[in-house]
Amino acid sequence: MVELNGSLKDSHQRHISYLRLSVTDRCNLRCSYCMPAEGLPIFDRKELLSSDEIMTIARLAVEMGIRKIRVTGGEPLIRKDIVELLHELGHLPGLERLVLTTNGLRLGKLAPRLVEAGVSGVNISIDSLNAGLYKEITRGGDLKRCLEGIEAAIEANLHTKINVVVMNGTNDHEVHDFVDFARTRPISVRFIEYMPTRGKDQAANLTLPTEELLERLNSVTPLAPVQRPGGFNTAGPARVFRAAGAVGSVGVISPVSCHFCDDCNRIRITATGLARGCLFHDTGLDLKPWLRSGDQAGLRQALLNVVEDKPQGHQLDTDEGPDQVPMSQLGG
Repeated sequence: MVELNGSLKDSHQRHISYLRLSVTDRCNLRCSYCMPAEGLPIFDRKELLSSDEIMTIARLAVEMGIRKIRVTGGEPLIRKDIVELLHELGHLPGLERLVLTTNGLRLGKLAPRLVEAGVSGVNISIDSLNAGLYKEITRGGDLKRCLEGIEAAIEANLHTKINVVVMNGTNDHEVHDFVDFARTRPISVRFIEYMPTRGKDQAANLTLPTEELLERLNSVTPLAPVQRPGGFNTAGPARVFRAAGAVGSVGVISPVSCHFCDDCNRIRITATGLARGCLFHDTGLDLKPWLRSGDQAGLRQALLNVVEDKPQGHQLDTDEGPDQVPMSQLGG
């Protein structure tokens, strides 16, 4: 439904103000929790949304009540027209925040241009500070380039968050190193529970519950909670902490052990125009028929239907959810 004040609510009375918008299914890495080693089939180019179609969706979504857009991929910075597209998005009337999720490998060159385009913040995925392990997890990534991207984002005054997917027995021994990484940098390191994106049978072995993680962290470096202004809908699902004397902060995101579905304020649209209310539900609505026929009223109603049908929870703890989730194709 759309309220009279122009904001969106779903059938569970949650305010929907956040759109995750994928602009490509391609990526220059093959992270182990995101895709198989051989990669995923690339979508037919005819199925992908054009820049004009992306802008049509974004413009209408903002008119309907979306206030924050996060541009995702794949890896969005490998899209050829990404800076121009971001500039158009960043100047949409009514949009309050434009942010980007990236692996950081192209940030060293592009960070200043992102700021000029209107991007206010970046989330950079980096799951190890060890060059060898980083290369193993990403299947070929260059840690040096990622670190250069982080420093470039900081230098450009982008609000910089570091996303670390914590995996039991893989990189969990590095969590203290990441806390130290935030001591002298104005960044937020966010530890994210591993989700069963590559098959539910892996989750029990790889997921480190957040409360156990916090116990580990506090046993070495006491962390004090940070009160964030604005609540969930503006600040996201992380619980944030800071070590004494640290410049940066540490956050934890618990999609498995303590999910935040009751406060979820987002919908997502894939690079092929599939609109979904939840990453971990198979249901979705293809927006291309309305986009390519120029049916604005139909497109608006389709977006309303996606919001209205947004599920109450992700069902990760049941047998009903999908066994595997192709993150690069869905803009996770």
